[in-house]
Amino acid sequence: MRGAAAAVWFLLSALCQPLRAGGSAAAVAPQDCSLDCIRQGGFACEYCRITRSNIQQALGFNTSIPFGSCIPWPCFELLGNEDREICEHFVHAPNDVKVEFVDDPNLKSDTIVVSWKPSSYGIAFLRGFQVTLQALGSSSISCQLFLFPRNVSLTATEAHTVYMSDPFPGLSLGAQFAVTVMSLPVPEKWEKFYSSTTFSTRSCAEKIGLEKCKHDWYPRHVEVQQEGTLVTVTFNLAPPNLGIRNYFSLCYANGKKEYKAITPSLAENQTHHSFQLDGLQEGTNYTCELAADQVDAVRKIFNVHVQTLQTEAPPVALALAVTLPLCLITAGLLAAAVLAAVSCWRSKLRSKAFHIKSDLIRQHEEESRVPEEVVTLQKDRLTPPRLLICYSSRDGPAHVKAVNHFGAFVQKHMATQVCLDLWDSLGVAEEGYMAWYCRHIRDSDFILVICSRGLKRRPEPPGAEGDDEDEEEPLSFGPDARMSEAVVQLIVEEVGRAKARGQDLSKYMAAVFQYSQQADIPVELGLVQHYTLTRDLALLFSHLHGVALHRPGGHLKIAPLSEEGFAELPAGAALQSAISDAEATMRRKVEEVE
Repeated sequence: MRGAAAAVWFLLSALCQPLRAGGSAAAVAPQDCSLDCIRQGGFACEYCRITRSNIQQALGFNTSIPFGSCIPWPCFELLGNEDREICEHFVHAPNDVKVEFVDDPNLKSDTIVVSWKPSSYGIAFLRGFQVTLQALGSSSISCQLFLFPRNVSLTATEAHTVYMSDPFPGLSLGAQFAVTVMSLPVPEKWEKFYSSTTFSTRSCAEKIGLEKCKHDWYPRHVEVQQEGTLVTVTFNLAPPNLGIRNYFSLCYANGKKEYKAITPSLAENQTHHSFQLDGLQEGTNYTCELAADQVDAVRKIFNVHVQTLQTEAPPVALALAVTLPLCLITAGLLAAAVLAAVSCWRSKLRSKAFHIKSDLIRQHEEESRVPEEVVTLQKDRLTPPRLLICYSSRDGPAHVKAVNHFGAFVQKHMATQVCLDLWDSLGVAEEGYMAWYCRHIRDSDFILVICSRGLKRRPEPPGAEGDDEDEEEPLSFGPDARMSEAVVQLIVEEVGRAKARGQDLSKYMAAVFQYSQQADIPVELGLVQHYTLTRDLALLFSHLHGVALHRPGGHLKIAPLSEEGFAELPAGAALQSAISDAEATMRRKVEEVE
């Protein structure tokens, strides 16, 4: 009996060991604990999840009102009531922050779990962690809070322990997120007390397959048959479970577009459908798109060349067609004879000054027939270029949203690491707005200023007539407009200083969205390269990566960055929608002023 009890105790100890804060054999998962247990330092509350109801019980108010969905830093309120020195020690940022996907029964979303290791610096005073998840291009934030007992004191060897968060469910597929793990307590003199990383959730096609994803589905098999000017296109239909019943084709050439709505009859064929392209001109090359008639549907691109029909000429035209070439040939022979006589006469008087070898001529002809090649970007680059994006929030939330989506598109599809203050609110709060920008201006490889009407407009001095207008401006997600203008002025000074020293100005760029004008670019930035977005995405890519768009015998071809191709990507479609919304907002403002 005594041996059976010992065996049971051994099994329970083995099961509980991974949950202990000092265990290093497996990752430590959060557990449910009461606040009283944490304050008293009980054995059963070594790594506890803190819910919003716990915070409400301890602090006496609902955290969702002042803090949104994020739980505040609770060290003083939850652990420091009796001894405030508990929450005043320095704790360094966590290490090895990783994101892992876990099983999610919902086919339309992903679920992730975050893991990390604590730093050995200040580990004896570590009181917990806070994990923050934010979608890039969105202001929504999700938080999780985990605490150790009040009297815990971890050792340096426990810096190898891996700690885990609770699952973050319901993440949109094909989206980018930033996760931040913060060590508690936050020191009074802020240092580097958190670590951040970005990741992308899986696409629907990657998770469950293309044939099950309505948003990602597109006709993969397209066959074109031509008989004269009659063009017949056959393509595969979407699976019945997706509920796609209507399709469309769009062909364009020489500035003209031909649209055709397609509604297949499933009674005839449930897997393929054929239709004819109408209204195409003879002897013209068309680029055509085929897709489901759905919002943001992925499009299949194919090319069509419409042949020119050979028609019989009437008798008069036939006579002219025979006689005219004979006359031209006769005239050409006479002219050739005259030229030959003149040439022979002049050749006797001219000395032999130049001699062109026939082999050099043949070599030149062979070199001129070198086929055009496609320049590809090297994928073995160690680190992507760092791009700092600056903007003004004076034009309102719609403009800030467009900047947000533009940064997300550049980071995901242009092999570039983007620095944007909207994505690093903790870093801005830690360093201060101007200090954060000064550091990134110094460390970034490139700086892009998004110019707009509000950026060029200078604020009125206090007491001026325009001061009331500034006070009525709505609050936005971005920084204060005056701070943005101070950053732009700092960049302008950097440009002027580099120009005076004769340095390269390629680090600095200016750009406008399609709803802005080139006149919105400040005069001081006239020395740097200008771009219009999204028309010049390929030019911006070549600037960031130092590759030429064209060179003898080659050209840079990046389909997702073309004017037609970028909108087929989810991030590109979101950027296009944000720009359209901002354009509509700008138009309404102009109409109200007028």
